[in-house]
Amino acid sequence: MTAKPLIALAMGDPAGISPELTAKLVVEDGIRASCRVVVIGDRRIFDEGARVAGVKPNLAMMEQGADLRAAQGDALFVDLRHLAPQEVEPKTATLAGGKFALTNYRHALELGRDGRVDAVCFTPFNKQAMRLARAEYDDEIAFSAEVVGLKTPASEFNVLDRLWNARVTSHIPLKDVAANLSGERIHRALRLTDACMRNAGFARPRIAVAGLNPHAGDGGNFGREEIDVIAPVVAAGQADGIAAEGPFPADTVFLRAKGGAFDAVLTMYHDQGQIAMKLMGFDRGVTMLGGFPFPICTPAHGTAYDIAGQGIASIGASRAALLLAAEMAARRMRV
Repeated sequence: MTAKPLIALAMGDPAGISPELTAKLVVEDGIRASCRVVVIGDRRIFDEGARVAGVKPNLAMMEQGADLRAAQGDALFVDLRHLAPQEVEPKTATLAGGKFALTNYRHALELGRDGRVDAVCFTPFNKQAMRLARAEYDDEIAFSAEVVGLKTPASEFNVLDRLWNARVTSHIPLKDVAANLSGERIHRALRLTDACMRNAGFARPRIAVAGLNPHAGDGGNFGREEIDVIAPVVAAGQADGIAAEGPFPADTVFLRAKGGAFDAVLTMYHDQGQIAMKLMGFDRGVTMLGGFPFPICTPAHGTAYDIAGQGIASIGASRAALLLAAEMAARRMRV
């Protein structure tokens, strides 16, 4: 019988819904059937989350240097004991909260880097808190690459059921997008999308490439990026054996993808894809960091300070993130 993948689950921002989400996840029958989970955080914060969630998880406590794979049980806990509940300022982005989340995530990434777990997941972070704890913090990709020692390209993907969304640019001002759309950068994003989706089980993913301008430039009337930059990349990708098509108008391409015409949409900037994906399934969306030597997944929503502490946070997206990580890790284990 093949062993279930072992996934490190880093607790996110303690002032939001992350503690209760973490507690709810480890008692989920579907999660336990698909993988083993080792929670990284502070047990006191976790227990408060469990109280809010109204669940009573049974976890095996592990020392930081313990052999996690040899441990008994499907739910483990590595207690870093680095934040007391009375230090948490609810519903507020703080230095303490950012440091808590960063420390947990770093520990989880190190476990993945060292081969001690098969995948990493984390419950929601608050970027303001992360930057209070680490001024140079940009996003999860840069931080993860630094910890893991990754020197090759990586990118953020949004996954909703079997539909993927990749993007060429991400966390930059909208006014800077066009200047950052080189043919090389788009081609790199297209190749990475194809490779990551193949690793996730797609034999030959069908990738729609969105245009930048309204109506994909309307034949050059509203901009020439589609003609001069994007279309040549699509042709080059096709020559490489990638099942790419486009560029398509961004306001309709997701309708076609939702209808089954494509497996993924490569968009030119952050909100071009995020808005569509979240409208289609906010409570199921997953963010996956592609290009790393192990799966890294998180729910595609934030810390929800407005409902923190009420026990009403949905685990739909967090469950989907863990299950996607488990599926991808299990596939790698079979290779």
